[in-house]
Amino acid sequence: MKHGDITDPERGPLRSRTAAGRFTAALRRRAAGTSVTVFRRRTGASVAAAAVVATLVSGCGIRTTSVPVDAGAAPSRVPCRLSPSDVSSASPEGTRAKVYLVCASQLVTVERPVDRSAAGDDPAAVARELLAEAQRAPSAGERRAGFTTAVPVGLRVAPTRDDDPAGTVRLSSQPEDLSAEALSQIVCTYAESETLARGGSVVLGGPGTYPPRGYLCTTQTKARPGDLVTTPDAAGLD
Repeated sequence: MKHGDITDPERGPLRSRTAAGRFTAALRRRAAGTSVTVFRRRTGASVAAAAVVATLVSGCGIRTTSVPVDAGAAPSRVPCRLSPSDVSSASPEGTRAKVYLVCASQLVTVERPVDRSAAGDDPAAVARELLAEAQRAPSAGERRAGFTTAVPVGLRVAPTRDDDPAGTVRLSSQPEDLSAEALSQIVCTYAESETLARGGSVVLGGPGTYPPRGYLCTTQTKARPGDLVTTPDAAGLD
């Protein structure tokens, strides 16, 4: 037994202080290595988590778009304009009339060839011809330009009454029961006719007993078809 050894009465010499020191140092190195491994693993996990968060953040960001943003009507990329090759020419027996259609949530005019009755002095005949044009499905060229119509096909011009103001047009449906786009199309199309527009107002009524009302086609109406302006009393237009 060497000097400095520790003696156990039953097992004999255990270890020297030097051996015990080496054992303790090995344990410390092992513990240090474990700490480094854990730190490296945590560091790797943190980097992976940061990458995932960065991906999510970039995915939720605002992406650029070529669609124009407008505070008014809904944005659209359609031209709302006919090319010269898509414009139909009027027949020698006919004429041309401006008809309002819906394009990019607004009212835009197209010129269509119509019968000469659309430019006559008979309000009922003019109303029927222009209503038929507003109802007619857009041509292929008009569809390419983005035009549609909201006027129902079954709508008709009804007979007027004796006490109706001059120039009144009665429809087979109450005007207020039509969609905002359909009613605005009819009002603005009729407003282009000197026979139907009186003082800038178009007088419309329905098949019931309700008195007719005056409607105005304004710039706001064309930009927002839902903003149709009515006059307080159609009878006052006489």
